[in-house]
Amino acid sequence: MANIKDIAKIAGVGTSTVSRVLNNHPYVSEEARQAVLKAIKFTNYQKNINAIHLKLGKTFLIGVVLPFLNHPYFGKLLEGISVEAEKNNYKLLIFQTNYKDLREIEALEMLKEKQIDALIICSKDCKWETIEEYQIYGPIVLCEDTRDRKISSVFVDHYDSFTSALEFLYEKGHRRIGYCVGRMTGTNSTQRELAYRDFLIKHNEPFLKEYIFEGCLFLEDAKRVMDRFTEMKKPPTALLVTSDQVAAGLLNLCNLLHISVPDDLAIIGFDNQPIAEIMNITTFEIPLFEIGQKLFLQAQKKEKIIQEEMAVKLIERNTV
Repeated sequence: MANIKDIAKIAGVGTSTVSRVLNNHPYVSEEARQAVLKAIKFTNYQKNINAIHLKLGKTFLIGVVLPFLNHPYFGKLLEGISVEAEKNNYKLLIFQTNYKDLREIEALEMLKEKQIDALIICSKDCKWETIEEYQIYGPIVLCEDTRDRKISSVFVDHYDSFTSALEFLYEKGHRRIGYCVGRMTGTNSTQRELAYRDFLIKHNEPFLKEYIFEGCLFLEDAKRVMDRFTEMKKPPTALLVTSDQVAAGLLNLCNLLHISVPDDLAIIGFDNQPIAEIMNITTFEIPLFEIGQKLFLQAQKKEKIIQEEMAVKLIERNTV
């Protein structure tokens, strides 16, 4: 395999001239440039990317940890990350974890071994202590509230947004309010549950465990929620649904079962995905694309801890 010295010898120039041509530097005569390019073509020379990365101290790879690739919430985050990565000449290495902490640790180990320059964690299962151990090896940025920790993040305050949604329903006359959530663990879910319990205490309403529906991530999960709902003697009159996909599934099932929305059941989704607009679902808009962009940009800041909160907005439509 040819190297820079071989190219220089064939082209009749110095190795520094070859280097300038390879890196598109100015101050090379057109005659010398063409001689070098001709020698490169003749020898089928290929850059040693690993050597270049070693010299620069960068791999130009960013790791992205997310539980699912086929969920619109994470898809929109990834789209924002990808757009910024392309602008900055970075490539992404995706780790789909299915909320298995061993997969997250694989990503953290790659950061430790300098195989990636930074790590973006869109949703985690690992304990905080595990993640904090790896911070010394490179930037780690999370898509959840880290204000009580020394780690960068771009986040939505799910306590505030959930409280706003609950109060909105209360003002509309609802007292039996339940909610659907993807999982009960994790920072975002913990904030939602705390908001829910505080809301009930404030308004002197009972906490009914059966009004919480977990494992609600995809469109098809709505059927399991509706099966339980129709079996209840006193079902909720309103549901907060942390995924527009599940909210859309519920609305469709309500139509099939002749349950009037919003008269018999009010529904509020989250994210403001296209399906919510098409089906006229009241929802909270979360700027996922912009969050993704900011996650990437924070991953470029090696020395500085940044924690940026993103605002959400109520989009009133026909389901409340």
